[in-house]
Parts: sequence; C-alpha cells; structure tokens
Amino acid sequence: MLGCGVVGSEVARLILADSVELSTRAGVKIELVRIAVREIMARPGIPQELFTLDAESIVNDPSIDLIIEVIGGIEPARSLILKAISNRKSIVTANKALLASHGADLFTAAYAQGEDIYYEAAVAGAIPIIRPMRDSLAGDHVVRLMGIVNGTTNYILTKMHENNREFADVLAEAQKLGYAEADPTADIEGFDAAAKAAILSGLAFHTRVAVDDVYREGISQITLGDVRIAKSMDHVIKLLAIAELTPADEISVRVHPVLLHKSHPLASVRDAFNAIFIEAESAGPLMFYGRGAGGAPTASAILGDVVAVSRHIALNSIGQRETDYADRDIASIETTKTKFLMRLEVQDKSGVLAAIAQTFAEQDVSIQTVDQNGRDDDAELIIVTHGATEGELKATVEALKKLSIVTKISSVIRVEGSTSL
Repeated sequence: MLGCGVVGSEVARLILADSVELSTRAGVKIELVRIAVREIMARPGIPQELFTLDAESIVNDPSIDLIIEVIGGIEPARSLILKAISNRKSIVTANKALLASHGADLFTAAYAQGEDIYYEAAVAGAIPIIRPMRDSLAGDHVVRLMGIVNGTTNYILTKMHENNREFADVLAEAQKLGYAEADPTADIEGFDAAAKAAILSGLAFHTRVAVDDVYREGISQITLGDVRIAKSMDHVIKLLAIAELTPADEISVRVHPVLLHKSHPLASVRDAFNAIFIEAESAGPLMFYGRGAGGAPTASAILGDVVAVSRHIALNSIGQRETDYADRDIASIETTKTKFLMRLEVQDKSGVLAAIAQTFAEQDVSIQTVDQNGRDDDAELIIVTHGATEGELKATVEALKKLSIVTKISSVIRVEGSTSL
C-alpha cells in the first residue's frame, strides 16, 4: 500500500483484522506485506515492521501483485502507479484528482499490460456508484446524472438552510468538526466536486472527460439571503455535479449551486452525506445514497475493489474496462440551457418593471415569475426565468448592469428539478 493517512490506516487495520474472510471471499490469499509512508511512526493496530520510506521498493517488488494507492494528489502518485503497472501490478486507488486529470494515461497503461485499475473509492466514499455505472448499466443509456458529491459543501448548505446561519459561521464549525480542511478551497469552490464530475460523466457517456472540461462554480458567494428566498419558494440550495447529453449529442458537465425543489430526492440529502441521481433510458431514475467520505466508509469501497481485483488475479483475468468509444464533444457552458433565479436591487419608481422586462426580452430570455419587495427608496426584484442558455443569461446580466435603475445584481442561481417554478 502507498500511503497510510486516515483512509490508509483504516484500510490496513481492516485487512489485518479480516484477512482470512477477505481471502475466502476472493478465493485467493490476501496479505498486506508492506506500506510506504513519508514518516515512520506508531499507528495503532498496524505492526511497525510493515512500514517503509522507500515507495519504489514496493512498486518494483516482483512478489507483489496488487498496489493500493491512497497517497492522494498528482505526484508522486502518478509516477508510482505507472511504474507499478509497467511491473505488471494491478491498482486500486481512491485518487479522484489523479484520475480526473491523468485517467486516460493510467487506463491506457493498465490495459496495455492486461492489469486492472479499480477506483470505487474515488467518488462518493462508501457509495457503490462506479461499478453500477460501469457494469450494471452497461446495457442501458444514461441520459443525465446529478450528484451531491462533496460532503463539506452539503453540510454548510444544510446548516444555513435549517438553522438560518451565515456561510462563514457554518464553515468555521465544519472546520472544527473535521468536515472542512484548514484551507477549504478545494471543497467550497467546487474543485473536489469537479474532479468527481469528470469521472462520473466519462463513465456515463463513454467519453474521456478531464477535470478541465468541467464548468465550475463554488458556494462561497451563496448568502443567507439566497437561502431564505429558496426556502420561501419551497426550494433548497445544493452544490450539484450535473452531466447530461445535449440535443447536439454533446456532453454538458458542470458543478455549481442550484435551487432544487424540496420534492426532488436530492433535496432531502442532509449534512455531510452524498447522493447521485441517475436517469437512464430503460432503468429510469436511480439514486445512490450514503456516506461520501471518512476513513471507514472509504476503506469499505477500497476493500471491495481489493477483493474484486484479487479474484481477477487468481483467475488470470481482468475486469470491465473503461469505454471511450463515443468520443463525444464537451458542450460549451454558453450553450447549456436551464432556468435561473436572479436577485436585483432596483430603484423603487414607476417604469422599472417595464424596463427590466424589456431588457430580458431583448436578450430572448423569458420571465416566468417576478416578486418585488420594497426597502426604503429601493426595491428587490426576485425574477425566475423560463429556460435560457448561459450565453443569453450572461448577455442579460451585462445589459442590466448598464441600466441606471439597477443598483445591484445580488445573485444569479440556476434552478433544477423544479415543479413549482
């Protein structure tokens, strides 16, 4: 095993404790023989003689058949995995960042050598989602998926919604509880979710999708005012990873906050839990729900892969390969169509609504509903549009900024899964 942090330590302890049963399930003996670490220190339940500072000695050892990679990040994980593959070793990894940026290279190398590379733990922790999409839905056509794939942001948005608390306050609490890192950028700005979106969309639409293909917005600009308005409209705000086929047979893949009607299954996913909602032509709607992070849940997914890959090694076979035959193009975010909620601060005088409506009409954006709240000499308009492209909406925003009657555009949030708007 490469790495022995929170997840790696749990994996090691479980293998050592359950090696007999795991071996029975796999049909071949599973033994943890060495662990590469950056620093040798006491780790409860793990014999110190298993540790080594020399990761190269593991990937070059001809007696080792399977490598578990839980280092994280790009390097040295990428180089070590490629060297292990060249030495005819199968791989189990939880490294979403690496797969989302260099997955094509890793899969090509593994399949050229006839080796497995399994990564159930890279997306949504303990939730079985990779194998169902790759194997169980292999006879179907996925048309859309939406996922809450980052527990930190879901925890923050849940507490803002349920307890009427400000973003900064809940973020500080999440950091104290260990849900958020000291530097929470990867979570709250959507980088973590974008890596997972790339992996899921590649599987769903049989096309290689990299993290740079994913449009990304985080939740740091979501205010308590936004949350309260969503609640008043029977919606919640969620950070979603969304991937879907467009009418042009391109893949639209994006991560951003959305207003989601409370009747949608994803709206009830609270706190740090994850869920992925899939729509397939024949199977219809499917939802996968559970703990998306943490040592034990992630270790569960890793061990499932270890047993599966061990079976293949015993039988001199490999599992289902990734497919990229469709080779679809990635749709520009400008062409993606959805509904939008816009909050505007405007001067409270006659003719304002007409001028605003005219500006929307000039950009071919249709208004579905308008609510107005007065506040002294100004007013707040809450506008929900019919379906419009991102390009049309962006042009509308720019045109509104030029109107003297518009004091401020407070927020623009997309609307998904709505039944009442």
